[in-house]
Amino acid sequence: MLARSADNLFWVARYIERADFSARMIDAALRLAALPKAYGGDGTEWISPLAAAGNLELFKQIHDVPDQDNVFAFLAFDRDNPSSIRNCIENARRAARAVRTALTVEMWESINAAWLELRRIESSRDVTKPMPREEVDRFLDFVKTISRDFDGAAYRTMLRNDSYWFNRLGLYMERADNTARVLDVKYHVLLPEAEQVGGTLDFFQWTAILRAVSALTAYHWVYRESIKPWLIMDLLVLRREMPRSLVSCYENLARYLDFIGQDYGQQGVSQRLARSTYTRLLNSRRDEIFQRGLHEFVTEFLADNSRLGGVIAEQYLLS
Repeated sequence: MLARSADNLFWVARYIERADFSARMIDAALRLAALPKAYGGDGTEWISPLAAAGNLELFKQIHDVPDQDNVFAFLAFDRDNPSSIRNCIENARRAARAVRTALTVEMWESINAAWLELRRIESSRDVTKPMPREEVDRFLDFVKTISRDFDGAAYRTMLRNDSYWFNRLGLYMERADNTARVLDVKYHVLLPEAEQVGGTLDFFQWTAILRAVSALTAYHWVYRESIKPWLIMDLLVLRREMPRSLVSCYENLARYLDFIGQDYGQQGVSQRLARSTYTRLLNSRRDEIFQRGLHEFVTEFLADNSRLGGVIAEQYLLS
């Protein structure tokens, strides 16, 4: 496969997953902002989606106040934000169009229909007025549906060849990055310094995050306990059966990189690095992570994940 084609297949999945993650973080912030004042925080619920997306500094250059209307508009529609939902969908369609023949009809139609609907929403939106809450909810559901449709179409209709493997690499690279970021943001941004860890606000924040990553039901199935931060970390980092966990993402990354290596007849740095990170996650223990510090663990993981992305690009995606 041409490196350019592999790159487009890789990035179309990353852009779709990134748009989905932004929608989920906005949804979590809306849930936290709707809490009664007795349980509410200090306004950091609207900083958290910006920090999780890595866009906080860019936002500050454009807006003065991180309130609901500004953050939503920035994360959803701002053309100056490279990671806005609008730009992610447009970039995903552009990448998909470049490899149209490598995609199935269902995959292309899911992206193209999403792009057309986005254009309709943009054209009917009054940028001088905040979007009503019910329209915001419909928009976020629309974005999450795009991800489900595209991912489902890929899983159900693509041949299991290098086109599928490169597409899945993009998905799991992005998902691992997003899961790690939301864990790191939780205590460094969301929880006010004066709030007790394990207190009421802490409980609502973790519940909102579990809902955002579709893991609340899974949490209760696995642990059958009330919400506890160390168990959430265990679920989202170390549980292989949890689709968004770091170890699950790297299990898939290592598998698909091995498939590519076998198909192309050559293993390389990306295969070794993915297996190394996967093995380290498998051998990690919950108590050890907390003793060392969750922030330090996540920071190291994000660096490794970024390094793997660079190695994959160098080995396969750069012509």
